Amino acid sequence: MPASAKKSLRVAVLADSDTRWKWGALTAQRLAPADAEIRLDGYLLRGRATPTARQLKEVGVRADSLREVTGVEFLRTMGDSSYDVLVLALVGGGVQAMLHGLRAVWAGAARRPVVVTGYVGVVYEKLADGLLLRHGADLVLANSRHDADRFRAVYEGVGADASSVTEVALPFLGGAPYTGEHDPYTVVFAAQPSVPDSRKDRTYLLNRLIRHARKHPEREVLLKLRSKPGEHTTHIEELPYQKLVQGTDLPANLRLVYGHMGEVLDRTDLLVTVSSTAALEALHRRIPTVILTDLGVREVLGNHHFTGSGCLASWDQLDAGHRPVADEEWVARQGVAADGTYGTAFDTARARIAKLLDRPGGLPPLTPYYTPETAPGYLPGILARHHLGPDGVPLPGAPAADKEPGPVRQIVRRAARGAYRHGVQRVAPVIRRMGEL
Repeated sequence: MPASAKKSLRVAVLADSDTRWKWGALTAQRLAPADAEIRLDGYLLRGRATPTARQLKEVGVRADSLREVTGVEFLRTMGDSSYDVLVLALVGGGVQAMLHGLRAVWAGAARRPVVVTGYVGVVYEKLADGLLLRHGADLVLANSRHDADRFRAVYEGVGADASSVTEVALPFLGGAPYTGEHDPYTVVFAAQPSVPDSRKDRTYLLNRLIRHARKHPEREVLLKLRSKPGEHTTHIEELPYQKLVQGTDLPANLRLVYGHMGEVLDRTDLLVTVSSTAALEALHRRIPTVILTDLGVREVLGNHHFTGSGCLASWDQLDAGHRPVADEEWVARQGVAADGTYGTAFDTARARIAKLLDRPGGLPPLTPYYTPETAPGYLPGILARHHLGPDGVPLPGAPAADKEPGPVRQIVRRAARGAYRHGVQRVAPVIRRMGEL
């Protein structure tokens, strides 16, 4: 089709971490019709987890423009923009604040974008809380049939409109299917920033990984890390494995690696994790995948989500040569689309967006479930954290960030972030240990 005949789709993505930027940007691309020319503008919400340049490069998603903003600045930008679709790739409270802020900004406007939100991966905690904070978007994406059923049940259970729930799949699935063992056979442990969260448990997992490498010197064993010390991801990492491994005599066949998960999976024969979304990426490719049971099968670890998957196993079993076989029915319900249906997973969402964009008279105002009437003791605090009043209008003195900060302000901001990260990774663990004495 000639370029001049292609449809044009302008999409904005607001994200608050590297993982959510990856999810939001890839979701935006998946939602665009095949014959559309997409213009993608990225906005990174200023905060503790704002991605670094290295993290953005590792994500590997290109945007036509990308800049850091405050919440208030973003809302002002949306008031003067002409986007077709807006993807809110934020934590639940951030989504709720932006929905109320956008409702105020777009009051009386003849036209507004279709607003889309959802989850980065497996939803295993705070289901009701997170979902109700996302209510009010035109589309709330569910990454699987399993999640779609749960989402609708929560909304209908509180009397909220559930029509926004739309089943899709994880947007970052892909890569070549697994065809057989590599030389050398490669075991990858996918680390997580906050699971488990104690030094004892993280040290245990590290020691078991080292023991596995020593027991199988013919294998290549990789510890896949999410971030470098000082960087933040979606979740806070107080005890990076890089620090736990310092001073340890590692076997020659064990290496710490960074990089794009898809590229690491290209050479993986066995993916091991506690509950990382990387497990779903591996299952999509039909790579043998293990969800560890060593620390128990518990909600706090997130591995309870994988009950029935056929993937639960311990390090002892792996040391003895166990190779898991995933349950096909379980995999089919989890949005992994290992059966070849991934290409159509976003068709329903695309059709819904097209219908909303063509709605006569434009779209109605956003209507979140939480309002000053339904949640007077909860909502104002969420909005205030983003410098918004109960009506969604910026509070007096809110940081507008209408212009790029000067050199002094940039230095102060970097210092503040560094102090925060030092507090999280150094001071907080010490205080916690003192409290346990």
